[in-house]
Amino acid sequence: MRGRTNRIVGFLYVAPALAFVLVFTAYPLAQMVWMSLHNWSLISAKKYVGVGNFTKAWNDPQFWTSLEFTLKYTLIITPILMVLGYLLALLTAENRPLRQFTRSVVFLPVVIGLGASSLLWYWLFSYDFGLINRALMDFGVIARPVVWFGADATISMWAVIASIVWKVVGFGTILFVAAIHAVPSEINEAAMVDGASYWQRVRRITLPLTARTILLVTLISVIGSLLAFDQFYIMTAGQPRNLTATSVFLIYLNSFPYLKLGYGAALSLILAFIILVCTLLQMLISRRSHA
Repeated sequence: MRGRTNRIVGFLYVAPALAFVLVFTAYPLAQMVWMSLHNWSLISAKKYVGVGNFTKAWNDPQFWTSLEFTLKYTLIITPILMVLGYLLALLTAENRPLRQFTRSVVFLPVVIGLGASSLLWYWLFSYDFGLINRALMDFGVIARPVVWFGADATISMWAVIASIVWKVVGFGTILFVAAIHAVPSEINEAAMVDGASYWQRVRRITLPLTARTILLVTLISVIGSLLAFDQFYIMTAGQPRNLTATSVFLIYLNSFPYLKLGYGAALSLILAFIILVCTLLQMLISRRSHA
C-alpha cells in the first residue's frame, strides 16, 4: 500500500513536466508532421500530398543552397568559438580579481539580445557611417569603404561571424571555466612536482578531464548555428540573391510570406532530423570518452 502511495506521489510530482512536454512539445511536433504531409496554406483548403513536400525539398535548388550555406557557416564558426572560448577559459580560470573581471567583460555580450546585438553590428558595418570601415581606412588596410552586406555572400558571412563570436564566446568560456575548476587541484600539483610544464598539464590533464564539457558546448554551438536566423534576417536579409538565406530563414520565407505551411513544416522536420543526428553523435562520442 505504501509503495503504491509513493508511486502516486511520484507521478503527481512529474505530472506538470509531463503536461508541459505534451502541450508544448509532443502535440506541436505531431501537428508539424501532419502539416508536412499536406499542401497546407492559410488562404486555401489543405490537400494531402504524402511525401510530396519532401520530394519538393529534394528538387529545390534553394533548399540545397540554404543548407550548404548553413553547414558552411556552422563548420567555420564552431571551431572559432570552441578554440577561442577554451583559450579564454584557460587565461581567466584562476580566481583572481583581474581575471574574474575579464570573465565578466567577456560574458557581458551574452546577456544582450541577439536582435539588439545584430542591429549594433549592422550599424558598425555600415558603408557610410560604420566605425569598422572608418578604422580600416584610418589604418590603411582598405582604400575605400567595403560593402559588408548584400554584395558578396562570403564577406557577409564573415561579418556575421564576427558579430556572433563577440556575442556568444563568453557563454562557452564560462562553461569551460566551470569544467576547469572541477579538475582536482591535487592532480595538477602532482604533475607540477613531476616537472610537467603548463601546456603539458593542459594537454595531458585539463583537456582529457574536460572533454565531456567540450563535447556538450560543441553540440550547443552546432545547434545554435544550424538554427541561425535573427542575425542573417537583420544583417543580410538573405542577400545577395538569397545566397545568405539560412535553413531557418528559408523555413520562415515559405511558412509566412509565401504561406506554404506544409512545405515549411517539411523543411523544419528535415532540419530537426539533422540536429537529432548531431545530438546522437555527441551522445555516442561522450559515452565512449567516459568509458
